[in-house]
Amino acid sequence: MRQTVLIVPGYRGSGAGHWQTWLEQEVPEARRVSGIDWEDPLLARWAGEVRREIDEAPGAVWIVAHSFGCLASVVAAADRPHKVAGLLLVAPADPERFDLLGLRRDQQAGASVAEHLPATSFNCPSILVASRSDPWLGFDAARRWAERWGSHLVDVGRAGHINVDSGHGAWPLVLTLLAQLRATAADVPLGPLPPRAEPRRGRNGVLARLRHQTRRAMNGQVRALVRP
Repeated sequence: MRQTVLIVPGYRGSGAGHWQTWLEQEVPEARRVSGIDWEDPLLARWAGEVRREIDEAPGAVWIVAHSFGCLASVVAAADRPHKVAGLLLVAPADPERFDLLGLRRDQQAGASVAEHLPATSFNCPSILVASRSDPWLGFDAARRWAERWGSHLVDVGRAGHINVDSGHGAWPLVLTLLAQLRATAADVPLGPLPPRAEPRRGRNGVLARLRHQTRRAMNGQVRALVRP
């Protein structure tokens, strides 16, 4: 069955000069997630669109995500472990810079989205690529997230946010890492899926809980606006 490489950009998207756009042209089975407002980093909505793409794919899905797209991808993957074959997370954005309603303007107000992200390792191989000069996430924090998710950490040195601004257009390393990820998955013996690898639906899913908390936050915001 045909496999899909799902490309998930970050906040404000990935333009023509971005390595994700280059990758989309290099890999025949690659496609970009649709239905996302790149200027509105609402985790529940982004994760919902990523999960929809996973559900609609005809076979296994390999996710290649960047920045805030990494956060949306790990939420979606946690709900669909039976379909996600591997995750390549490049320069994840710091969850502490976002709350349930988007970009945090005040770091002291409200909780971040960190507590809503998966707390354990994935049921598939994953690679987290981190830069030592990333303005969106410190390297030590990236290492902690990699350990939390059981991801292999790749240190690319001082590479900024690994985007257009840091000069990452055509980026052969991402092809190498994707190939390594696929090779790792090929070495995993097939067999019955463990209970935690079954699709999670209903109120027990990671996304369902995230959506519930997001609605509560939105309702609270409305009440604050109309309060005399």
